[in-house]
Amino acid sequence: MALIQNVVLRFNQDLFSLERDDDSRGVGSRVTRRNLQLKSSTKTNIDTINGKKKVNGVCGDEIPFSEQRNMNLMNHEFLFGRFVEERFVFRQAFVIRSYEIGPDKTATMETLMNLLQETALNHVANSGVAGSGFGATREMSLRKLIWVVTRIHVQIDKYSSWGDVVEIDTWVNAAGKNGMRRDWIIRDYKSQKIITRATSTWAIMNRETRRLSKIPDEVRNELLPFYLNREAIAPENIDRENIDKLSDETASRIRTGLAPRWSDMDANQHVNNVKYIGWILESMPTNVLEDYKMKNITLEYRRECRQSNVLESLTSMKPIILTDEVEDQDQDLECTSLLRMEGSRAEIVRARSLWHFKQHHHTL
Repeated sequence: MALIQNVVLRFNQDLFSLERDDDSRGVGSRVTRRNLQLKSSTKTNIDTINGKKKVNGVCGDEIPFSEQRNMNLMNHEFLFGRFVEERFVFRQAFVIRSYEIGPDKTATMETLMNLLQETALNHVANSGVAGSGFGATREMSLRKLIWVVTRIHVQIDKYSSWGDVVEIDTWVNAAGKNGMRRDWIIRDYKSQKIITRATSTWAIMNRETRRLSKIPDEVRNELLPFYLNREAIAPENIDRENIDKLSDETASRIRTGLAPRWSDMDANQHVNNVKYIGWILESMPTNVLEDYKMKNITLEYRRECRQSNVLESLTSMKPIILTDEVEDQDQDLECTSLLRMEGSRAEIVRARSLWHFKQHHHTL
């Protein structure tokens, strides 16, 4: 059989052309960036209407990614991220996609949590000490150990919109004798303003026994060169108070029958911690989700959830005063939430969140 040396794909109007060279091992072994060419011969109509530039009849400020197209962005920052500040900080940029926004066209809380998790995992993967586990180091993998998050606190100043580019920094430090702290900051790529801050604590669990473990000295020695004594959130601004336990009597709303799907499971064989956000919101009134925006949230993880578990979501709400302005009083909410197993009522996650009335949220 003859060896194919070149593959060329061409679409109508020469919209896309891909040329691929192959070595002696066979077809489809290498695609180089300089051989990837994008060509367009489509005519573009540009008009000015009421002082606004329109491209093919659409205002420029209505086109997603219109501002980001002119940014000088290096591809590897999107694909892989990079280390900065003498390799103590890992930095990665992301574009907010259409499937990552909610009805108000801004990124959802689940999106933010997923980006935090993705950056953390890529930090480990690019560190040079990564093992075979999900975010685990080599010494952890040898000992069948995995990371589990115990608490996370997120503060949001502004929600990004579809097409926005965000830049995330993350770093780690010790948290007591047997824990690790991981912090993040999210910036708007264009303005470089910090729009989100987050901090979390992690513990080590045995993958087979599912019991918490002390950090072995070998693992500690792997982590030590990456520790950075810096806090994304000032200590006095971190929510450290205990989260009240809800019951049938204290909850104002209860949603039952929440069953994990196969796609909710992660590589550590339990429900991914980000999935809990959606279940917490299941017991929130629709008018709150429509009229309010989450300002911050604290999640306290108490046990893992497996695919066979069926959950209940409980919520209670009370009005609070977050500003000195009289007109804002009684329009902000503090919500306490609980995810628990049906039947045994064993606790999975406790949460506390603060919500701003959208009319007075300066970013909307």
